[in-house]
Amino acid sequence: MRVILVEDEITATKKLTSLLNRVRPGIEVLATHESVKDTVNWIRQGQTPDIAFFDIQLADDVSFEIFKQCEVNFPVIFITAYDNYLLQAFEQNTIHYLLKPITETKVREAVEKLERMAGHFSSLNKHPNRIDSKEKLLIRKGMSYVPISINQIAYVFSEHKVSFVKDHGGYVYLADQSLSDLEKVFDPQKFFRANRQYLINLQAIDKYRSIEHSKIKLELKPETAGDVIISKENAVVFRKWIKEMV
Repeated sequence: MRVILVEDEITATKKLTSLLNRVRPGIEVLATHESVKDTVNWIRQGQTPDIAFFDIQLADDVSFEIFKQCEVNFPVIFITAYDNYLLQAFEQNTIHYLLKPITETKVREAVEKLERMAGHFSSLNKHPNRIDSKEKLLIRKGMSYVPISINQIAYVFSEHKVSFVKDHGGYVYLADQSLSDLEKVFDPQKFFRANRQYLINLQAIDKYRSIEHSKIKLELKPETAGDVIISKENAVVFRKWIKEMV
């Protein structure tokens, strides 16, 4: 596990490093920073840790300013001596919130929570029921079944428990399989399960942006009938996926 530590007190940084090594021996600390400015410069270099620990009160400002100055596409655990920042912290990429004094038990719980989330949401590197990816899918066109190349599919969406396939040309077809079944046979490097309604091809993503409560709104081509929103919990996984795939 690769981490960065953002803390303006050297003793606190050393203590957290020690606790992390007790919890997960061999953990790799990629960098330590004391200010918003240094952290933003480091993130803009394109490096991505598995997790970051941000003290809220830093040498030059509060760490929430980091999110305003650059895109943070990795999960964050905030650390503070006060609980009045709780709501603001959970509007960012946070998965946990540690109140000082920091103990081994608190750090262990935070790391275990991250690992549970990664195991639950990540379909990029493994899927417990995944079989070999298919190259074609049988879809219904009128009364007939015809094969369509998986690469031609822009996204699959579900309405009233019925699955529809939309190709890059905007044509819509019926599919007999559920989104969950299709997710198992689609290449996870090309397709991402955005939510319960959409399974999307990377090539169909026109752009995306962060919205309230750290969710993500996708804009797809061809256009969708409604908004495609990625939840706060899945947003971290999406950012990591798209960065690795593009």
